[in-house]
Amino acid sequence: MMKNRHLSKAMAEQCFYTFQTWLIHKCKKYGIEVRQVSRFYPSSKMCSCCGHIKKDLQLSDRIYVCDRCGHTMDRDLHAAISLLRATDYIVLP
Repeated sequence: MMKNRHLSKAMAEQCFYTFQTWLIHKCKKYGIEVRQVSRFYPSSKMCSCCGHIKKDLQLSDRIYVCDRCGHTMDRDLHAAISLLRATDYIVLP
């Protein structure tokens, strides 16, 4: 988003690093685990039931339908479940 000349100023003003450090501090204070998944993790494209990765998923597709097992779900809810089940993550201190 920083490469987009229309969004870069607004994104820079959001101070995501400050938000991340604040979030880590609060989670450490209350004993909550914080996980950071790679930015290239295919959470929207990977089926949460069978693990099949759908290569041709478009941003306009709001309903995820797996080609292999036929699993159908809202794309955002599906991505959240995939992130919850992710195994390659970093536990932040």
